[in-house]
Amino acid sequence: MTNTSKTILFFGTDTFSAPALQALINAHYTIAAVVTKPDSKQGRGQQLTPPLVKQVAEKNGIPVWQPARLSDITEKVFELGPVTGVLSSYGKIIPQAIIDLFEPGIINIHPSLLPKYRGPSPIESAIANGDKKTGVSIMRLNAAMDAGPLYAQATYELTGTETQPELYDTLARFGSELLIKHLPKIIDGSLQPFEQSGTATYSHLIKKEDSSIDVSKLSAKKIEQKIRAHLLFPKTKLELFNQTVIITKAHVSSEKTSDLDQLCKDGQFLVIDILIGPSGRQMSGKDFLNGYAAG
Repeated sequence: MTNTSKTILFFGTDTFSAPALQALINAHYTIAAVVTKPDSKQGRGQQLTPPLVKQVAEKNGIPVWQPARLSDITEKVFELGPVTGVLSSYGKIIPQAIIDLFEPGIINIHPSLLPKYRGPSPIESAIANGDKKTGVSIMRLNAAMDAGPLYAQATYELTGTETQPELYDTLARFGSELLIKHLPKIIDGSLQPFEQSGTATYSHLIKKEDSSIDVSKLSAKKIEQKIRAHLLFPKTKLELFNQTVIITKAHVSSEKTSDLDQLCKDGQFLVIDILIGPSGRQMSGKDFLNGYAAG
């Protein structure tokens, strides 16, 4: 059986999804349609912007479905006949009634070593918690959050320097490769899933208010990890010399090196290397100190 023997319906929205869709296209799978969220307003101008996977789909002549409710696609899925679902960072919970429409189900790429970090922010959690390794899991979706049985997992060693966007890009590629490797056997039934084992842990939905930090309540290392974990969203904000700034890079020191260094809960200093000032311009900590503190 070739990898084009079954039709694929792809679910995805975030930028993490795009490499998986492109990998399926490159591997010559028949993709009936891409299911994604409706276009959303983004940026300062609040322009209506299509999800990246929609752009990839349209570039390759693939129909795009953007249902407000997933129940709206039921008839369309029936009309396709036997179809396999592939999901990567879609952003909505898939009801069991929709999952049951697919053969052998909906196959999900999840960027953690399940059952660790079920939920919406596994990549950020791995960085913020200072993990030594993370990875990707290929699983069969069920109605419970990230609790379905596993087809395959692959481990990725962390250096302790990764940022949120870097690890998103890396695990998106890593997961796409793992999917393409195992999908033919998943589709023909020769690879059967196994139940998750071990204690489940959960990541939380990251919100705008998670950007604020209190140096008196966290260690310098923990703050440095959060800066890398939240680099794109929600970012990390500090009040420095009566100015609210966004910290984009920092490191830990046992000694104070300048008046900009922040004494943290553990007695260590957070040394601010790069920040975005009130003007919106990125600058070194030294330049900020010379400009704002001097004034």
